[in-house]
Amino acid sequence: MAQQEQLPLAGIKVVEFTHMVMGPAAGGILADLGAEVTKVEPCQGDNTRRLRGSGAGYFAMYNRNKRSLALDLKSKEGKDIALRLVDEADVVIENFRHGAMDRLGLGYADLSARNPRLVYCSLKGFLSGPYEHRTALDEVTQMMGGLAYMTGLPDRPLRAGTSVVDITGGMFGVIAILSALQQRQTSGRGQQVTSSLFETTAYLVGQHMAQQAVTGEEPPPMSVRRSAWSVYDIFLSKENERVFVGVVSDTLWRAFCEEFDLDELANDPALSSNAGRVAARDRLIPQISALFASLSKNEMMARLDRAGIPFAPINKPADLFDDPQLNSAGGLIPVTLENGIETQLPALPVEFGGQRLGLRRDLPEIGEHSVEVARSLGLTDEQIDALIEQGLLLGSQRTEAAN
Repeated sequence: MAQQEQLPLAGIKVVEFTHMVMGPAAGGILADLGAEVTKVEPCQGDNTRRLRGSGAGYFAMYNRNKRSLALDLKSKEGKDIALRLVDEADVVIENFRHGAMDRLGLGYADLSARNPRLVYCSLKGFLSGPYEHRTALDEVTQMMGGLAYMTGLPDRPLRAGTSVVDITGGMFGVIAILSALQQRQTSGRGQQVTSSLFETTAYLVGQHMAQQAVTGEEPPPMSVRRSAWSVYDIFLSKENERVFVGVVSDTLWRAFCEEFDLDELANDPALSSNAGRVAARDRLIPQISALFASLSKNEMMARLDRAGIPFAPINKPADLFDDPQLNSAGGLIPVTLENGIETQLPALPVEFGGQRLGLRRDLPEIGEHSVEVARSLGLTDEQIDALIEQGLLLGSQRTEAAN
């Protein structure tokens, strides 16, 4: 893991007013890249901490490498601490409902007046336009943006199997933040940038919009699509284990035939081009299915790997905990959950000089760094104790938090 001073965003200070996935994902990316991210949450803690079901992993995945400052933002004293923190910040991230931050006096106009160099990132359901006032969710925009239609069956739209729009929307927010920080180098001023769920969804399905423009035909859902390649399917091994195989070029076709001794198919002129093989799928796929059904899963994958053919076992998320690739060179990061259980979760999927980015701070407890942050802003121990006693700041008393 790279040392703190070597991380790309070391020295950048971020204040995060967020919950759920989109905002914490944006802040989490910046934190992994080395920024000092302070998560401002209510004294009872971010509600995301208490989610169950499919939301039970949200907090654990997107809040490592952050400090937790627990404040009552509706109090004068709590808001004053937040404003002091923002005065020293480079970036603010928020993903609350339209107008919520303005009502708290923490909107872009108020904060930029105090700190003109501030880059203020709002993560919303919609960008400017007739929908901008609406509240949105990942699943809402997957439905209205065509992604659920393209994922499911023709009569059964289906959301993608992860919070893909929240996460990519947060990534677009990070791209905008980094661009604004770069622009600040010459302008000397920050600016407000906004990323959204709906427009992110539209960008993701833009390839299908382009497909319709190019072909003149409305694209069917991916579940019933017409394959662009001859072999692009899930096959069963001898043990009835599933493996996806994709032969997507003429070069790969020749390598595939050579590895599996398919001389008859290799010498068939009707199968020499991808177009010819697509036209012959009805006779080609049963032969390949029979071949794979005679092989064990391990033998099938070893030979596909040797031939350089794209393939994949059909895994569950649970299988990734033991994946050799992820378990090498920092692909999984150890974190301690709020219940004390230790686990490993995926690192940011980038390398810098061949090095992965790791853990500097474990998942924060509610208000774990409140006293540390308050002291750094110039509050005295007596002031901190008073705020804690009034319930406006959550943190250990100064005598318990001297270190």
